Amino acid sequence: MYALLSRLSKDAMTLEEFQKEHKDAAIALTMQNMDYVILSNMVKPSSAQVNYEISYTTTLLGTISRSTIMNLTLEENVWHVQWDASMILPELAGGNRLELTYEIPARGNIYDEYGYPLVAQDDAVAIGIVPGKIDPENEDGMVSFLANLLDVSEDSIREKYAYAQADWYVAIGDVSAAVAQQYSDRFDRYPGIVLSPFRSRYYYDGGIAPHVTGYVLSISPEELEEYQRKGYRGDEKVGAAGLEAWGESYLAGKHGASLFIKDPQGQVVTKLASAPAEPANSIYTTIDSTLQYNLQHSMGDYLGAIVVMERDTGRVLAMVSNPGYNPNLFEPVNFNSMMLESVLNDPKLPLYNRATQGVYPLGSVFKIITMAAALETGVFTPDYPYYCGSTWTELQGVTLYDWTYDRDLPASGELTLQEGLMRSCNPWFWHIGYTLWNEGYTTAIADIASGFGLGKKTGIEIQEFEGRLEQPTSVSENVQLAIGQGTLQVSPLQVASFVAAVGNGGTLYRPTVVDKIVPVSGGDPVYQFEPDEISKLPVTEENLAAIQEAMVMVVRNPRGTATNQLSSVSVRIAGKTGTAENPIGDSHAWFAGYTFNNDPNKPDIAVAIILENAGEGSEMAAPLFRRVVQLYFSNNENPSGTMPWEESPYVTATETPEATPE
Repeated sequence: MYALLSRLSKDAMTLEEFQKEHKDAAIALTMQNMDYVILSNMVKPSSAQVNYEISYTTTLLGTISRSTIMNLTLEENVWHVQWDASMILPELAGGNRLELTYEIPARGNIYDEYGYPLVAQDDAVAIGIVPGKIDPENEDGMVSFLANLLDVSEDSIREKYAYAQADWYVAIGDVSAAVAQQYSDRFDRYPGIVLSPFRSRYYYDGGIAPHVTGYVLSISPEELEEYQRKGYRGDEKVGAAGLEAWGESYLAGKHGASLFIKDPQGQVVTKLASAPAEPANSIYTTIDSTLQYNLQHSMGDYLGAIVVMERDTGRVLAMVSNPGYNPNLFEPVNFNSMMLESVLNDPKLPLYNRATQGVYPLGSVFKIITMAAALETGVFTPDYPYYCGSTWTELQGVTLYDWTYDRDLPASGELTLQEGLMRSCNPWFWHIGYTLWNEGYTTAIADIASGFGLGKKTGIEIQEFEGRLEQPTSVSENVQLAIGQGTLQVSPLQVASFVAAVGNGGTLYRPTVVDKIVPVSGGDPVYQFEPDEISKLPVTEENLAAIQEAMVMVVRNPRGTATNQLSSVSVRIAGKTGTAENPIGDSHAWFAGYTFNNDPNKPDIAVAIILENAGEGSEMAAPLFRRVVQLYFSNNENPSGTMPWEESPYVTATETPEATPE
């Protein structure tokens, strides 16, 4: 519009000043869009006047409408605008300006499913150590105290300050002020400990389900105008990840505002408009914080993920991505925020949610889907026999080897299709991929996989990746897809979702981590979770029952691949082991399964587990499934023994044993 201004107007105002005047007005109005209607006009030989009504749709103040006038002048036979700020609003004539004041409601909290706070505004204390102040006589006691308080190993505490200079401050962790007060006498015993109080949006227990809750950040300069137009003052913290980001509009509430006209001397001329603040809402998640906390301490040093969801609803009870991180480090007033740089630069990518954003080859867990395709085409039946040898040579010029060959074990021998799944026989499923392709069912496996939800987002509230599911273009690609290899990429959440559907009779539910959203001020929920059916698995009831039976055989039959780890579990379970080859490092260990106790007081669950580069799914991931099931059905009292990498439950051994191949 600046190009349309008269020469006199341009002389009085630069382009930058013109742009700033409009931008400042738009921000003060919290303008979202603008409309106008021409009411009348009057034209003279060298001047004109247009009377129009302008309407601003704003975020905080509703619609503001005014009638005003545009004056024009004829210069070199072209009409030009004689600019005046009253064209924005008539009240801005004479050098007046807009000023918006805010009333900002307190941000809503985030709770677990039982109302335990995961995130809230609170007083907290940063804990650090100054090595030169440590009393050598009570150093062991200090380290033991901090390790127990923060639920970390003593070695990890010592490693933090092992090479620090005597006068350095070494960040250790943080606790709520209430916890610090509870142990104040213990802190006083150790002069090497330094406490630094702070108040902020606090993530309890070092971050429970941090990839679910996410974290908040200050508004960046690049986003400032966008947020101001949304009604933010600009100095607030806003959700940057997880539910903090997804639920921003709920957690932030609605700012109250008053829009004033001030004269050039800064005196208020009039109040143009106002609106009261609307209280924020709190989010109650589906997360069982105790189960989540225990599982966060169950993965040792392995990278990977665990997803636990209710089999018949899609409610996610635990979502672990290892390694995790402490969201409190994003708070600048936390003295230990100096540790944030190490988190951001960590090659293990602790901020990356491996449960929803991590996508991997699925390996033998995919055989559930291949079995479904084999049955649905009618080419195979559950009791169809096939000899499972140590090698497979049906594909001309190619020799492939079963997992029994790699472990120097006898071949599995003749197996029915159900027994093939039970034994995780690779030749059986290569044979399926080969046969279906040659019988003309070239898209059957990929089509069934799509029907199981692979290659697409699940619809969960937090950020996720859809993975990759491609139609094979050759018989060799179909053979690899049949055992979950090739270009296939899936997330643990997708796996938990389709395994839940197998267990519940064929219904794919949209996974959720939000149970309800409730006003901070009380009252009825503004949102209450109801199961959301996405689709039905493309499998008949009869064929699904055959798959379910085969998955029970995996964990109960003496020849099942997971029997050694899961035979002692008293809960009724079904599952599938998986070991997925990847081009970098050892294979990934998978296990996916579900329970079918049918207890009305304890909903059945589905679980998906991956441990990156951990080797054999039956030996490394299956024990974690055992722990999940036993914890859940014992109300978190029974950790079900130790994991292969633990010296005691939740305590990682000093040296993790080398994983064995499948």
